[in-house]
Amino acid sequence: MNLRHTMKGRRTVTAVAIATGLLLTVAGCGGGGDGDDSAKKDSSSAPSSKTDEPDGNDDKQDTEAPSGQSVLAEVKGDNLTLKVTSATRDGGGFVTVEGTVTNNGSRSWVAADWRGDERELVNNGGSVAGASLVDQAGKKKYLILRDTQGRCLCTKFTGALVQGASADWYAQFPAPPESTTSVDFQVGSMPPATIELSEDE
Repeated sequence: MNLRHTMKGRRTVTAVAIATGLLLTVAGCGGGGDGDDSAKKDSSSAPSSKTDEPDGNDDKQDTEAPSGQSVLAEVKGDNLTLKVTSATRDGGGFVTVEGTVTNNGSRSWVAADWRGDERELVNNGGSVAGASLVDQAGKKKYLILRDTQGRCLCTKFTGALVQGASADWYAQFPAPPESTTSVDFQVGSMPPATIELSEDE
């Protein structure tokens, strides 16, 4: 009797000790890993601070060009910095020019003087509709393209650009002859920006 009770008691103590050891081991391994994984998950799933602005946002057009993006030309005037980041010939016989504009002034800026004064262009609002390309060698000036309803094929700004903010823009023009490799981009009262044309890949 005593021997049987002694063996039973030893088995119980051994089982409790093994169970306790396993619990401590699992808790020790699982705790640190879960915390690290959740931290990594939180940092990797966090949305980027740079997002495209919705059309309805009038005051925060904060869409600066990526830092690694090349700049073909940069001009300053009227408390603005205009950058041209791309000027590409497309297969359809037109040129697409893209870039950014940054408001360096102390007040909000509206692209009123960038929309041009062509009466054929309608519903331009604050836009890049008044932009042009000048081929100095060929002595020709190319105005912005428009759709069948008279709207420019260009950026239409959704509102004012607040101090220090930047916005992307684009404009499309008829393509100069293949022999023309550089043109002057000009909009509003900004100085002309000489840019090299590239072929669409």
